[in-house]
Amino acid sequence: VQLVESGGGLVQPGGSLRLSCVASGFTLSSYTMRWYRQAPGKERELVATISSAGSRTNYVDSMKGRITISRDNIKNTVYLQMNSLKPEDTAVYYCNAGFWDRNYWGQGTQVTVSS
Repeated sequence: VQLVESGGGLVQPGGSLRLSCVASGFTLSSYTMRWYRQAPGKERELVATISSAGSRTNYVDSMKGRITISRDNIKNTVYLQMNSLKPEDTAVYYCNAGFWDRNYWGQGTQVTVSS
């Protein structure tokens, strides 16, 4: 069972990134998927949630209107499109899969927003 994030990197303020999270070893379609982030010295924060069928989404207030979570259950992949990025969005972004008592985490991908 594995979740692998990718798509992070260094971007200037106002820029965009698209994070991907690919699952292997299990089928993503039954799982609620979430993206979290953790900035240095801060607690891990829930950023976005998408239901198993993709019909419901939720976003943290600080990023609402700038991010979109989506999923492709055929590709076993979840995405996080991030636009209008700010320096305070700098963090390690983690993918999470949850279903009943099953809870899986990826290793994280670094997002740095700086000029």
